[in-house]
Order: sequence, then C-alpha cells, then structure tokens
Amino acid sequence: MSKDKNMVQVIYDALEEKKGEDIQVIDISAISVMADYFVITNGGSTSQVDALVENVEEQMHKAGYSLKQREGKRGGAWVLLDYGDVIVHIFDKESRSFYNLERIWSDGKTVEM
Repeated sequence: MSKDKNMVQVIYDALEEKKGEDIQVIDISAISVMADYFVITNGGSTSQVDALVENVEEQMHKAGYSLKQREGKRGGAWVLLDYGDVIVHIFDKESRSFYNLERIWSDGKTVEM
C-alpha cells in the first residue's frame, strides 16, 4: 500500500471510529497539485466535529504522520487538517451542504474504502 493510501486508511478508520457521517474519499491527484486526496465527512454536532478532529490527529500521530497545517478551530463549522498529500475536511452538517465540496471536486475520482 502506498504512503498516501495508508494515510487515507488511517484517517478513514479514525473518522469511522467516531461515527463520522457519509465519509467520502476523493482522488484529486489528476486534477490538482494541491494534494492527492480529499477526505470529507461531517459530524452531527459541534462536540462530534471536535471528537472527529481529535481522533484523526491522534491516530495520524500514532501512525507517524505529522500535521502540516490546521485551519478552523474547536467548536467550528469546518476544520481542515492538511497532511500534505491528504487533506481532511470535517464539517458540521449545515456547512457541509453549503460548501458542497463533493460537487466542486466532482472531476476527481471517488475512492471506495
């Protein structure tokens, strides 16, 4: 398994463990130099969004991956975790449907996990 795919799997498992809703993995490597993958999910509440963010950070740290940048804050509607080739977007429900990243990045390939 490639390093990127392994990172995606660690992130996916961390989100699933905390019951992230409708987890989507989009391969954007052919259409963007920004990253290879976007992982998108949402929580049902502010505290669940925080729990999802914390679990991803913790599991990625344990797996030896370092966070390059974090945008958004605790209790926020959208937190972005940048791991270089993989970017994680964790939303509250309302913000996810408002920003609709899946539509914006629809040229990417949806990855089944």
